[in-house]
Amino acid sequence: MRDVPVDDPLDRRNAPMLQVVSLLLATLPPLAWLARALVPDVPWRPGEVGSMLVGLSISVLAAVSFRLVRRGRFAWAARLLLAGFATSVVLAYLTTGFTAQRFEQPLLAVWMVIAALIVGRAALWWMFCSILLAFTCGIMVDIGVQGAALAFANDVVVSAMIFLLVAVVLDRSSVALRESLREAREHGAALGVANARLHAEMAERERTHAQLIQSQKTEAMGRLASGVAHDFGNLVGIIGGHVHRGLGTDDATRMKAALAGVESAATRAAMLTRRLMAFSREEAEVREWFDPGPALTNLEPMLRQLLAPAVRMRFSIATPLPEIHFDRTRFELMVLNIAANADHAMPGGGVFSVTAREDTGAGLLLAFGDDGMGMDAAVLARIFEPFFTTKPRGQGTGLGLSVVRDLIEAGGGSIHAESEPGRGSTFLLRIPGRAPATRHSAAA
Repeated sequence: MRDVPVDDPLDRRNAPMLQVVSLLLATLPPLAWLARALVPDVPWRPGEVGSMLVGLSISVLAAVSFRLVRRGRFAWAARLLLAGFATSVVLAYLTTGFTAQRFEQPLLAVWMVIAALIVGRAALWWMFCSILLAFTCGIMVDIGVQGAALAFANDVVVSAMIFLLVAVVLDRSSVALRESLREAREHGAALGVANARLHAEMAERERTHAQLIQSQKTEAMGRLASGVAHDFGNLVGIIGGHVHRGLGTDDATRMKAALAGVESAATRAAMLTRRLMAFSREEAEVREWFDPGPALTNLEPMLRQLLAPAVRMRFSIATPLPEIHFDRTRFELMVLNIAANADHAMPGGGVFSVTAREDTGAGLLLAFGDDGMGMDAAVLARIFEPFFTTKPRGQGTGLGLSVVRDLIEAGGGSIHAESEPGRGSTFLLRIPGRAPATRHSAAA
């Protein structure tokens, strides 16, 4: 049959010790009596057969106790073993008397320790009472055989006082130990509840953060809408022009050229649509190693749609750049949010600059600058606070730069802003990376 674990945590701690004790009692006495029986030259003493039977009975009970522990019945196993031992002690004193068992008394203290630590206070005092009963039976036997009642009575009183002292010490120690274990379990349970609550709060925070990022994507898509519509209008105009030229000619070569123009414009429109759909899609964070240079360059069409027509762009991308470990879509969202903030700062037009180079320690340094109205110290100190915005009511959530900070810090980087009124603003982003040499050796 399959072994069953002990349910109670305290019993589960004590179960190995009880199994060891049971196993020793189940095996050692039979081996000892077997060795005794194999020595034919030594005659059996009076009462020795009775002692053997008592010892073998205890071994049987110990074997049953061992099996009960393996089956998860710890309390029954402990009580059975203690009851068997108490019975054997009383029988031994009834058989041989108090004096004959004097040198065995220290072992009785061991069983009191086992009763106190494994079962509890009730078992300890029950064992103490059993020992007193055994002493009384033994002294009655000695008095009946030898007389001298007063001398034997004094021995019993002294032994009883010693075992009473042992019982009191064990009682107080076991109570203190069990109280400590109870407090530890309660503290552990409280920590478990707090840990579960913390995990729930972390999961809720991650869910809220994912929703916030998705809402920022939606907001960015809204800002891109006018630029997308303008580009689609241009593409539709180009397609219409090619169709008009194709319909106005019978020449196969010109017809083919017009269709090629239609195909080219349609391909550009499809690429723009796929790009926007991929950006707006709600997906879990997927980090990967990638070169930020091409990622920034590929963002130029979307930045052009985001920024006002009067805003010019200036790119300065060094090569090679360190690879970064980041989610591509969130990297794009971070750049678009900073660009949207720059566009707001330049209502009359200006220059939005993007600079990328290797930073100290194989990291990446990104600088996004504008020559807009700038910020004073009070505004600059709060720009990364959630829901803080200088835009009129209804024109901004105040979450864009807060999301940028969260994304960059989640990637192990940092962000810093520099600005003065009338002199524009610069956002410096540092992201950990790996040097191109490391990348090439890894690829090899």
